[in-house]
Amino acid sequence: MTSEVRHAFAHPSERSETTPVTEQPRDRISVRDHTVEVEIGAFQAERGVTQRISFNIVVEVEPLTGPIDDDVDRILSYDRVTEAIAFELADERLNLLETLAERVADRILLEPQAMRVFVRIEKLDRGPGALGVEIVRAREAATSVVVEDDPLHPALVYLSNAAIASPHLGGWIDQLSSTDRPLVLCVGASDIAAPQTGHKMTQRRIDLLSIEQNAWVLAAKDARCVVVETRTELDWGMRNGQICVWAPSKIVLDAVDGPSAPPSDAVALAAWFAATLKALQMVVIGADVPADTTIPARSLGVDGAVI
Repeated sequence: MTSEVRHAFAHPSERSETTPVTEQPRDRISVRDHTVEVEIGAFQAERGVTQRISFNIVVEVEPLTGPIDDDVDRILSYDRVTEAIAFELADERLNLLETLAERVADRILLEPQAMRVFVRIEKLDRGPGALGVEIVRAREAATSVVVEDDPLHPALVYLSNAAIASPHLGGWIDQLSSTDRPLVLCVGASDIAAPQTGHKMTQRRIDLLSIEQNAWVLAAKDARCVVVETRTELDWGMRNGQICVWAPSKIVLDAVDGPSAPPSDAVALAAWFAATLKALQMVVIGADVPADTTIPARSLGVDGAVI
């Protein structure tokens, strides 16, 4: 193995000794011993059977400017690394680990933060030891990979307080989650009056927090519902079959082109979010559809058991 690759997986003190003084240091994230079972290999004995392969990946990223603020959306998520692996494994059956390593590296380097990536892939079941390949690729050397415009197009459902309290709630969630389409649930504030400050900016924050409190109320009623507040959490949840309940504060406050509707108009806020997500449809249960929504939408009463 080359010295450069060896030091990628070495202790930080060893890596520091190999970094030139004139070179700006980079941060690194790593995914280690990520093992999957897959059909791969050029030999006849490897066809029609699966074997374990292990991934060890280190990604060099540019250090963040300014405080990180403990904000997951500012960093390169580990999930993006494992998603790159899953995408390439699902794309087609491959004969060579070398091909797989190249494709995984190229896909990771499509991430804006990624500058250089070290990939080690090993077959664990082909002999008494691990058989593998190790490569290092930099952004400027990455081959062109076509990135599909592949939004997840979830179904977004707004639940009024009457809908949350309805005995049909579990049945509605059963119906809505029975398709392959990701499901995102939105709610408004609870019926308990929120504090009134008389100040526009602070009232906006309080009203958003009131919606988030009600999101947790919904999550308590059905264990399948998971409250998410960042786009990173939401993307992961949608890709992994999780029923997401939107806690809006962070996404609304961070949006460059934010919603014109105030948080007190929760249905319009949900419609804005549906458009942001490029949702396939919006279903409103127990309230009216906003007149200016750009997403196909329909409104349902709270008395019907069937959606």
